[in-house]
Amino acid sequence: MTARLTAIAFDADDTLWHNEQYFRLTQDRFCDLLRDFTEPDCLSERLLEAERRNLGHYGFGIKGFVLTMIETAIEVTDRRVSADVIQEIIAAGQDMLRHPIELLPHAREAVEALAGHYRVMLVTKGDLLDQERKLAQSGLGDLFENIEIVSNKTPSVYREIFARHATRPENAMMVGNSIRSDVLPMIEAGGWGVYVPHSPVWALEHEAPPTGHARYREIPDLGGLPPLVAELG
Repeated sequence: MTARLTAIAFDADDTLWHNEQYFRLTQDRFCDLLRDFTEPDCLSERLLEAERRNLGHYGFGIKGFVLTMIETAIEVTDRRVSADVIQEIIAAGQDMLRHPIELLPHAREAVEALAGHYRVMLVTKGDLLDQERKLAQSGLGDLFENIEIVSNKTPSVYREIFARHATRPENAMMVGNSIRSDVLPMIEAGGWGVYVPHSPVWALEHEAPPTGHARYREIPDLGGLPPLVAELG
């Protein structure tokens, strides 16, 4: 018999509100600033390499992205990048930190429909201050019983989170736009992983979906979540 669902956890960025598109716009701005030194495609590859290399140092979020852009600018220009360009990169990051939150379709309705019937949680990666800011601006904060801002999402992290809130992973569902972070580790922990596609997707989050797995589901948007939860019980 399938364990009864008691907890629904949501990812935040690009699940409840737009996020990655602002990184893409800032990256375009970054490429334009360094157009005299290298081609955009080459610069984007170098930036992605640096992001992968720096995840263990900076984690996920805007501040780490800004530091990585500065590092990449220094590298690709052989330390000839000007202070003005560095200042522009910092300003671009500050613009990202000030950007208003735009909820994705059906986000509020889905959370509201499930709150009160299930333990509704937010489990998201990223910078603590920035994620707290976005949650406050979203207007969704009061709907979540528990809020977890973590440095990474792994099976052990999910197990620890649900154990701390007296919930077994088998009774929990993780909903998000990342197969790598939201779906696969949650399924490995013993829970349900629900994929809600959102484009664009950061290159370091790409992963093949576990099609056919008994605890994997995919829905086109959050409007399909309440019926899915009702179906699974």
